[in-house]
Amino acid sequence: MLASSRTADAVRTIDPRRDVQFAIRSLLKTPAFTIAATLALALGIGATTSILSVVNGVLLRPLPYVESDRLVLLAHNDRNPVAPANYLDWRRQTRSFTDVDAAEAWSVNLAGTDQPERVSALRLSAGMLPMLGVHPLLGRVFTTQEEVAGSERVAVISYGLWQRRFAADRAVIGRNVLFDGQPFTIIGVMPPTFQFAPFWATHAEIWAPLPLGARATSRTGQSLRVFARLRLGVRLEQARSDLAAVSARLEREFPGTNRNVTVQSLKHIVVGDIETPLLILLGAVAFVLLIACANVAHMLLARATSRQKELAIRTALGATRARLVSQMLLESALLATAGGVAGLLLALWGVRALIAVSPAIIPRVAGVTVDARVLLMTLGVTAATAIVFGLLPALRSARVDLAETFRDGDRGSTDGHGKHRLREALVASEFSLALVLLIGAGLMIRSVVALQRVDPGFDSRNVITMTISTSGTKAADPSIRQAFFSDALARVKAVPGIESASFINHLPIAGDSWGFSFAVEGRPKPKPGDSPVATYRVVFPGYFHTMHIPLLRGRDVASTDRIDAPAVVVINEFMANSFWRGEDAIGKRITLDDSSWVTVVGITKNTVRDQWAAPAQAEMFLPYAQQKSFLTSRSSPFTYLTLVARAACPRPGCDVAALVAPIVRAVHDIDRNIAIAEIQTMSSVVEQATAESRFYLVLLGAFAAIAVVLAAVGIYGVMSYSVSRRTHEIGIRIALGAEPSSVLRFIVRQGMTPALAGAGVGMVAAFALTRLMGRLLYGVGPTDPMTFGLVAGVLCAVALVASYLPAHRATRVDPLTALRSD
Repeated sequence: MLASSRTADAVRTIDPRRDVQFAIRSLLKTPAFTIAATLALALGIGATTSILSVVNGVLLRPLPYVESDRLVLLAHNDRNPVAPANYLDWRRQTRSFTDVDAAEAWSVNLAGTDQPERVSALRLSAGMLPMLGVHPLLGRVFTTQEEVAGSERVAVISYGLWQRRFAADRAVIGRNVLFDGQPFTIIGVMPPTFQFAPFWATHAEIWAPLPLGARATSRTGQSLRVFARLRLGVRLEQARSDLAAVSARLEREFPGTNRNVTVQSLKHIVVGDIETPLLILLGAVAFVLLIACANVAHMLLARATSRQKELAIRTALGATRARLVSQMLLESALLATAGGVAGLLLALWGVRALIAVSPAIIPRVAGVTVDARVLLMTLGVTAATAIVFGLLPALRSARVDLAETFRDGDRGSTDGHGKHRLREALVASEFSLALVLLIGAGLMIRSVVALQRVDPGFDSRNVITMTISTSGTKAADPSIRQAFFSDALARVKAVPGIESASFINHLPIAGDSWGFSFAVEGRPKPKPGDSPVATYRVVFPGYFHTMHIPLLRGRDVASTDRIDAPAVVVINEFMANSFWRGEDAIGKRITLDDSSWVTVVGITKNTVRDQWAAPAQAEMFLPYAQQKSFLTSRSSPFTYLTLVARAACPRPGCDVAALVAPIVRAVHDIDRNIAIAEIQTMSSVVEQATAESRFYLVLLGAFAAIAVVLAAVGIYGVMSYSVSRRTHEIGIRIALGAEPSSVLRFIVRQGMTPALAGAGVGMVAAFALTRLMGRLLYGVGPTDPMTFGLVAGVLCAVALVASYLPAHRATRVDPLTALRSD
């Protein structure tokens, strides 16, 4: 009697340490259950933590500048560059900003070592670096006096360049170096993490003053990115109104120069394009976590049913329902903790994998880590997970009918209608969530297939490209520059294994894109700012042949198209159809400067430009030997060209990269100071152009695969458990003459009912949610009927198999064995 009393007191008394020990022993008694539940939770929590880390690092973390939320970009149409005169007027006349500064893209040849290097750089107005609030690691930044044309040339370099080219020598401050053959004094080294600008020219490693000089009055050369800092208390809308008023006055005074002026948060410019895709991935991984929780809830319900006698004894000894619920929730918390720890380890690996495979379009991804904020988020996810999968099973299982349990034991027992409905609801929820994920993955598969079928207008196979810059060398002299490029091209063509080669100013897709306005002969002169614009390409003869771009009509650029010959141009099919529809564009004339005419001599097939799947736009190709800027200017943009060389591959998959070294040697045989950079194959350029869609496909596909496996395991587990609980009943049915086939149909129907209900709910949810994927899709609509129908059919087939296997096993039960079973 005394022992019984002590046992009852022990059951009623709350002792946290003893409760934890009991929960651990209870979980260890069922290792298969514990391992399966932990793995399911680890998958869900690990995937969630990985995507949370990316969302935190890319979207939530502030930009690495002082009070970065007050930094904005002033531009045309959100991010297009600005003319110098407009920048200076905005700076003087606006009142919403404490600072307004500009940056201009630049690239230099860094000489002084055995291997010349082409380095990405920026020219900045003197106030730019102080506005950002980032102090140099060594030295100082430049001043307003050093921004004036004719002053001493100074530069600030990146930490990486300091390490790579100057061996981290602290005496680099004050050292003279040659940039494009001009002496510059290094006055500062920026910290390791410094990057500017964060959305454009992100690889810049040199920053020098921006002397506008005579360009200060120009409103046509739009080359500046303008950044500003909002005054304290000024909202973004106020700044937009302020700049709109200023630009409206300037537009009236200088028509066509101040249209579509915008003010955008710098952070929005950096992450705006990636925000929706990342949030979609976060929602997808949350679905995976919910499916994992539903699976574990299934297992807890089954486990609790097998513990009915234990729970009944504890109840008989005085344990309250609240006591039983708290004990079972403690076991759920331990499972969630184990799953959280394992998930965190998976997340550490997952983040590294995401960084490795993420495309360049995702900004700031290199700095993504599992930091303190993510750890807190993971802790919250783990706690929420414990409640989600543990609470309902604990409440249901704590309802113990003592008389029923002690009278019948387990013989022929069936779960109550409440538990049965709960399990059906969990199965339905798993299938609805899995269906949404599968449809999203299916849409991405169709998009990637459609992207792979895009005809770029050229053949990217076996083509090697590289930028060849003459800046700072003897070949930069306009009097010999054309001869240098012609000699270099001849030497490259002579390299064994090269089929053909040519030059272009900017490579399609991966290169810069210059737009020039033009006018068509015989058409009314457009108003200022309304002139049509075409992408401006400068090419050597043989470019179209090398790239396998079909000439639809007319002829190619020829070696006879020199500066003293009539000016000619080759245009693309889109431009021909846009301006001479129903006419033959060959022989028509356009002007780029209102003073001289250029005759159309050829029409090419449309090719992709700076975006892989963007609609075609007007594009013109002009002979290098007829472009005065490229022949006479000493400015950096006109001193380099991009080489395209096609390898003569007798078989698919030959190693075109092996030709890089001989090509480089051929150029350096002329002048070893020539900088050669951006060496890549056109196939890799194409792969990079479609990398974003493939990245989302891989992640959504992985999440969908996990979801399908978990959902299939869930329904299989429920059906297996249900069949095992009804062995006695099935034996009686068969003993009384029921056909095995009818028993089979009955059990399968029970398994398919919640799965079909979940699929129906999932179809409705997917119809609403996939509309958010519109920006990620190409060649397929977000509610594509074929994808919806095919995915639903596949998932229902999975459910059918998961239901059939335990049902088929049940029909093979020996009735005598089933009738004797407990």
